[in-house]
Amino acid sequence: MVEQSVPLAVLASAVALAVLVRSAQTVVSAVTRIAIHYDVPDVVVGLTVVAVGTSLPETAAHVIASLGILGGTLDYEVASATVLGGNMGSSTTQQLLLFGMFLVGYGRYRPRPRFLKTTYVPMLAAFVLVLAVAWDGTLSRLDGGLLVLVYLGYTYWAVNNRERVGVPVERESRRIARDSALVVGGLVGVVASAYVVIAAVEVVVEALRLGGSIVGVVTIGLAAALPELSTVFEGLRRRSPDLAVGTLVGSNIVNPLLALGLGGAISGYAVPPVVVYWDLPVKLVAGVGLLVWLRYGTGGDFDRREGFALIVAYFAFLGGRLLLFPGQ
Repeated sequence: MVEQSVPLAVLASAVALAVLVRSAQTVVSAVTRIAIHYDVPDVVVGLTVVAVGTSLPETAAHVIASLGILGGTLDYEVASATVLGGNMGSSTTQQLLLFGMFLVGYGRYRPRPRFLKTTYVPMLAAFVLVLAVAWDGTLSRLDGGLLVLVYLGYTYWAVNNRERVGVPVERESRRIARDSALVVGGLVGVVASAYVVIAAVEVVVEALRLGGSIVGVVTIGLAAALPELSTVFEGLRRRSPDLAVGTLVGSNIVNPLLALGLGGAISGYAVPPVVVYWDLPVKLVAGVGLLVWLRYGTGGDFDRREGFALIVAYFAFLGGRLLLFPGQ
């Protein structure tokens, strides 16, 4: 009977993932229009609405899974592995695959020194912090609260330093009530679809005896990166690297600090070994390696060669994960 429910669970998960992504995009667009109407500075919109909004799928999945763990409706280890895999999968997809695609499509890109100091280096610091608190195989509520506080502190500092970030092109809201209703409806869609995804993944994991982490990587991880993918395409169309790269790096700060931190603060998580010994080290080595290569291996810019290398690195990441940590 359980095996017979797998196709239905997969179908439900696919539909829910589509709703999840679309709902998140609706929320970001509507809130951006409202913010423009009230003359909210671009730096604030970029660091709050865009950064958090594009990570809504991951954040909602964490919150829903943690509430399910807390209420006893979801298995602690399976739910933990699923959302952690989704978080790592999404952020690594953005860091390697999507950034690589951007470089291949854009050509030569020279990161601003200020951007590297105020955004890229904090992203690497976020990876180190998550690795430190998860090293013992658990993420406690205290650890989760610490991650959220660090994120809030970083956002406050970044806004005050007026770091320039790209903001999607949206017209000023002319109908505040309608856009407010879209925000509420979009958030309901995000929460409801995240619940369906988590429940469906648990059915698949139980029936097929798969690792919840790898299922999270290939479901939540890939689907949750779609908002950032659309931003990359928009950045290429507008020839606006700040929009594309700022969103990708910003999401790699939001995901490990805010999304993971909120979930951890609610219920705590059991951290699969693959996250500690593969996912986070790969992200950190790739991030530091790219910075070192920029400093010593290039003339201070990236081109399509680095883009292709990042795309290859992404598939190497997936392959290594499957070969070295089967069943996780």
